[in-house]
Amino acid sequence: MRIRTQNYNEVTVIEMQGELDHEYVDLFQNTVYGVIAENKSGMVLDLSSVSFIDSVGLEQLLWAKDYCDENNCQLKLAGLDDNCAKILEVTRLANKLDRYAELSEAVKSFA
Repeated sequence: MRIRTQNYNEVTVIEMQGELDHEYVDLFQNTVYGVIAENKSGMVLDLSSVSFIDSVGLEQLLWAKDYCDENNCQLKLAGLDDNCAKILEVTRLANKLDRYAELSEAVKSFA
């Protein structure tokens, strides 16, 4: 998993590449903690280059949403491929997370 962040005013985009699984919990959480510490009002997880999400990855998405909610930061997902979108639907998490097909749509939704 590679993670890179980019700031767009009060929104931070976390670009993720690889598999969101148990091996990268610390890296993912530390990245989210860092964004929240900057007092950003919005965070977008760009999942367009994520090919797989396991159960721990799903837990991390829910943790990130809850942590953002607790810290007055909105969380949105962007660019899920068909496989990852299906995983969210099957686990009934699709309705709990704000999702956008394109990164640009997710960033613009904060305006």
